[in-house]
Amino acid sequence: MTVTLSGWSNLQEKQLLQQVLNEFEAMHPKIKVKYDAIADQYMDVLKTRLIGDTAADVFYLDAFEAPGMIEPGVLEPLDDYVTPEFDIADFQPSLLAAFQQNGKTYGFPKDFSTLVLFYNKQAFAEADLSQPPQTWEQLREYAKKLTVDRNNDSRIDRYGFGIIPELARLYFVIKAFGGELINTLEQATFASPESLQGLQLIIDQYRQERSSAQPSDAGTTSGGEIFGQGKAAMVIEGPWLIPYLEDTFPALEYATAEVPTIAGKKGTMAYTVAYVMNKKSQHKPEAWQLISYLTGKEGMTLWTRTGVALPTRKSVTQKLGYDQKPLYAPFIAGAEYATVWQAGKNLPTIMNNFNNQFISAMLGEQPLKIAMQKAQATANREIELMQ
Repeated sequence: MTVTLSGWSNLQEKQLLQQVLNEFEAMHPKIKVKYDAIADQYMDVLKTRLIGDTAADVFYLDAFEAPGMIEPGVLEPLDDYVTPEFDIADFQPSLLAAFQQNGKTYGFPKDFSTLVLFYNKQAFAEADLSQPPQTWEQLREYAKKLTVDRNNDSRIDRYGFGIIPELARLYFVIKAFGGELINTLEQATFASPESLQGLQLIIDQYRQERSSAQPSDAGTTSGGEIFGQGKAAMVIEGPWLIPYLEDTFPALEYATAEVPTIAGKKGTMAYTVAYVMNKKSQHKPEAWQLISYLTGKEGMTLWTRTGVALPTRKSVTQKLGYDQKPLYAPFIAGAEYATVWQAGKNLPTIMNNFNNQFISAMLGEQPLKIAMQKAQATANREIELMQ
């Protein structure tokens, strides 16, 4: 009996997953798992296969895409398969909720990432800063002190803060003053005065204080690179950065802290991916065996032990000691109050419109308010046409 499994392709992930699948097969000698990594355009390929009845029995599903997949009924509800030993109460509730709708569970989250503040200890020491910033006001003050032009050629050699101006990173900033991304009808509503109040903080720091930079401003391609090369003293990034820095910039001395509060509120983002079952699978009992192993205590311990992503089960977090490791503890703390990267089935449309116009406002091509009103109106027009 062969169960098929689809996920995205990334060499490190593939090798690690293969080890976990080998353990599963050793414990379930009658079940073979065929892993099919989809190299590009994961969701497009998956949707085409679902329409053509060739999709895998079990596949990865990002929280971002989950509402759009649950609604058309292509996923098998998993509640009837769950046994008490599976211990649903062990999952972080907000991460599990991302795959639940109308009282049914359609997937179990395999891992998650939150965002935290990474800061360069050497740069902090040079600027006489001994503690990470606690509030966003402090972050901006620190960023000014950390921004340096070493040879006085009017070109900044190190920015205080590296920023990635995307909705996937900024949703929690919209919420800081009570803004919302969507309304109850799942239309975009991010151009409200409350949303703009949070977003304006990002724009002002970039345009007026010139103490933050996008990776491309510093000739780099990612938050990890601008930070690793010492061209930004602080960045807000995920746990994937830790192994990357160890491999690529082993001499860098850095630490992590929870994201500074905005308007007195703690906030960060959480990203999570579940294993889900194809409603049309011919091997549902075996598919469940696979899902329950991969998201169970044993499989998850094997899967998350390297720290590229973190366990969604509290018992596994404790077993692997992530809450006690200084670099990882802020990520775990953030799970309690993070905004999960999900907002109804129209989020892909909303995101594209937001990102295009927000960048334009950051570059000073138009005021933030006008940019966001334009993005919101276009997104809602497109949403209306899809209905």
